[in-house]
Amino acid sequence: HTVSGSFSPNIIHIQNKYSIMARLSLLIACIVVAMATAFAPSSTPLTRSATALSVNIKVDVGEGEPIESALRRFKREVNKSGHLMDLRAKRYFENSQDRKKRKIVQARFRVRMERMNARRMRKQRT
Repeated sequence: HTVSGSFSPNIIHIQNKYSIMARLSLLIACIVVAMATAFAPSSTPLTRSATALSVNIKVDVGEGEPIESALRRFKREVNKSGHLMDLRAKRYFENSQDRKKRKIVQARFRVRMERMNARRMRKQRT
């Protein structure tokens, strides 16, 4: 560095110190940005995620049918398909004991629904 005018050596030393700090902080910022983009998930995943499900639910909207009723039918179909329950179950890791408990509860629910449907079918026949 060339010194001209009435600058004291202390001011030049302080300017050099800030210049080095600025360069260092710029370098750290560039490294952080590079790391963030390097490890960011890509827009097109290469593998299927654990929570990805093949959902294929269709609801035909009739001519002049209100959107509220079509939406209600869609929600009912989604609930009947069980996709949301699977997603909730796969959201967090569950150990084998929790999985057993969940399966027992699901089996109870399934038996109850089968019993209700059987009762409904018997009622319709009579």
